[in-house]
Amino acid sequence: MQKGVAGRTALLLFVALGFAGAGLATRHFLAPAEPPMGPPSGLRHAEFWAARLPDLANRQQAMAQWQGKVVVVNFWAPWCPPCRREIPGFVALQEKFGDQGLQFVGVALDRADRVKAYATQAGINYPLLLGGDEAVRLGQAAGNRLGGLPYTVVFDRSGNAIAALTGAVPQTRMQTLVQPLL
Repeated sequence: MQKGVAGRTALLLFVALGFAGAGLATRHFLAPAEPPMGPPSGLRHAEFWAARLPDLANRQQAMAQWQGKVVVVNFWAPWCPPCRREIPGFVALQEKFGDQGLQFVGVALDRADRVKAYATQAGINYPLLLGGDEAVRLGQAAGNRLGGLPYTVVFDRSGNAIAALTGAVPQTRMQTLVQPLL
């Protein structure tokens, strides 16, 4: 009888540990994780700040015009669900901190008509630049070696990249990054 009780206890312990492990694994692999952060490796500062891309009116805009501000450059596309998820938070932060020197700049990888339509729908209140190959090269110069979207780089007022994030960035996380720089 003692063998049976000990066996059942061991089996129950094994099953309980298995469920606990499965729960941790599910939480680890399926829960939304915060995007990794840190200065981008491979960032080519001079090339990045020298770049020019067209805006929605097809006027060339120099990235250097925003130096001196806390700049958040977000590479995105209207067809990208994580991009669409993070944009309302960026709009809110631009509204809240724009007068303190925060400047979001969106670099859209899509056609102008699609970008304009989504910008109007989402109420985007910061400059949007367009580009095909040029925008991809700018993303690479900003450290986005794999070309994933969304990809966001945060620059301090001196133009130094302090963080690069791949994937949707929640508003609270972005505020935590930019507010000390203002």
